[in-house]
Amino acid sequence: MTKHLQIDRVMKALWPAARVGCFQYKVQVGKKNEEMWKYLKKDIFKKVKDDIFDYGINEIPNIKASRQAYKAFGKDPSRYRVSSEALIRRIGQGKGLYEVNTVVDTNNLISIQSGFSVGSYDAGRISDELTFRIGRKGETYKGIGKDEVNIEGLPVLADESGAVGSSTSDSERAMITEQTVEVLTLIYSFSDNQDLEKAMDYGKEYLEKYAGAQDIQCWII
Repeated sequence: MTKHLQIDRVMKALWPAARVGCFQYKVQVGKKNEEMWKYLKKDIFKKVKDDIFDYGINEIPNIKASRQAYKAFGKDPSRYRVSSEALIRRIGQGKGLYEVNTVVDTNNLISIQSGFSVGSYDAGRISDELTFRIGRKGETYKGIGKDEVNIEGLPVLADESGAVGSSTSDSERAMITEQTVEVLTLIYSFSDNQDLEKAMDYGKEYLEKYAGAQDIQCWII
């Protein structure tokens, strides 16, 4: 069943440009797509380093807008970095990226190219009704590879059981594993431009080509 996602009114009032690009698809998760990693290292790493040189990381357009949104929500973007910024910083520092699996790696490729935070969730582990909202006072969850993450004031994805992800760090509850068969991939945009539409186009291409996404549905809210 197709997920239904809405943006909370409080978030929209504080940051009217907030939008989410959505992909829902069937998949057989693999360990690694060698072709994707070659493309990432040859073409995308170069683009990222050029962007860092031209702008500085904090001024890369879609990262800049995300940082401004975090401030509007009451969160320090230098302490709680948007995930795209964290990935791009790793590349700038020459640390490279973690290899996780074909879905997560493709997720990160879209994030690095666009400058938007991108999250991928096991559709079987989340409800059909979802809300993109601001984390509530005292709200936390168990992060992937981390202890409890303080998500108060962060932009979070939530269902009836509580928050399941954020544009900084996702929870363990709906993490992608090799047992995942259906995925919801979300592009979190706080930018007042058309870059989300562009990211939806190449994002669909990458998910089909590198993650083996099938029966893919695409929409923007």
